[in-house]
Amino acid sequence: MSLKLLIDMNLSPQWVSVFERNGWEARHWSKVGDPHATDSAIMDWAKKNHYVVFTHDLDFGTILAVTHAEGPSVIQIRTQDVLPKHLESLVIAALRHCGIATIRDYA
Repeated sequence: MSLKLLIDMNLSPQWVSVFERNGWEARHWSKVGDPHATDSAIMDWAKKNHYVVFTHDLDFGTILAVTHAEGPSVIQIRTQDVLPKHLESLVIAALRHCGIATIRDYA
């Protein structure tokens, strides 16, 4: 199974093509679910469909901690400019550096 990323509503759909260019499946939440869905609903969908949540939102990590859930994995970016033109090289390098197999195993 290859890495599958679910991009949260608070990030640009441009991230889909960034991840796809690097060989990973990616979907923006706006294409698969209700744009007004709760974070918990997004997490449930991601877990059921074996996706890693890619977000700028602090709530996803909190949900994992509070519920003691084992998944899905969450990749959180925290900076002012979250557009791919600014962060693409850093995010892709980080995913490759930390080994996507470890992330994939917890989707």
